[in-house]
Amino acid sequence: MSDVSRPAVEWPTLAVAATIYMGYGALTLNYHSLPWWLVLPAGGLLLAWHGSLQHEIVHGHPTRWRWLNRALVFPSLWLWMPLEVYADTHLRHHHDESITDPLEDPESYYLSQEDWARAGPLRRALLRFHNTAVGRLLIGPVVSVSRLIAVETKAFRNGDFCHSKAWLLHLLGCVPVIMWVSVVCQIPLLAYLLLFVYPGIAITLLRSFAEHRARPAVGERAAIVESGPLMSLLYLNNNLHYMHHETPHAAWYQLPARWRAGRDVVLAANGGYHYSGYGEVIRRFAFTGREPVAWPIKKSS
Repeated sequence: MSDVSRPAVEWPTLAVAATIYMGYGALTLNYHSLPWWLVLPAGGLLLAWHGSLQHEIVHGHPTRWRWLNRALVFPSLWLWMPLEVYADTHLRHHHDESITDPLEDPESYYLSQEDWARAGPLRRALLRFHNTAVGRLLIGPVVSVSRLIAVETKAFRNGDFCHSKAWLLHLLGCVPVIMWVSVVCQIPLLAYLLLFVYPGIAITLLRSFAEHRARPAVGERAAIVESGPLMSLLYLNNNLHYMHHETPHAAWYQLPARWRAGRDVVLAANGGYHYSGYGEVIRRFAFTGREPVAWPIKKSS
């Protein structure tokens, strides 16, 4: 599953980018004539979709020119995560042999056994709630942003400035967004954070909530969430997460055909780690932890 053709320009991805920015422009320009209960889901979905576009860019899409790909997502619509920090951590996450290991995988939501043993009762309760679907949606953005700040602050304090350029570019990418939102559209920044940014991160975290599990067999750690066309488009088929890990350089629109062609083989390889959609994920794990907080795998010495 490793040979993937790469055209010079992937027009479906460019069409997605154009749709996102046109939708974002229309929503923000008409913000004051719309009720908040309509702005919140629309803003969240658009920013989550933009996050999915960032994921495509990190993997080298939609053109052969890196500078052009980066320019497509230079405006940081959700303000919180520098693109190059995301690229660095996400590509390290793709070292498949260490997926979910909290000491090796920067995208792992597990704690090491040692950290779990040191956690007090309040932190344990918070993390258990965070390990439910409702918890991930409600407090996941706070947890994710707090973790990013803690990790990056610790690195700077320890003299590690490898992400300095990433943060500078990120701040530059935030300027046009804040100017557009605050000056052109006259949207209060707090309203933008609550109605666009927070739900955008939360919707993205619903995808990552279901995509990995800790299992001794590395091949059984990535999920297939066979969601409908709208959620699949929102996540740019990253819900077919096992397929993405098998062919990380494949464009999003190539994954469904590869999944359909190899369905039985894939489910055998990933230990049947499959959900029929995000409705099933929410029904099963709304208030039930999907996995233990502490990483349950004992590493061989």
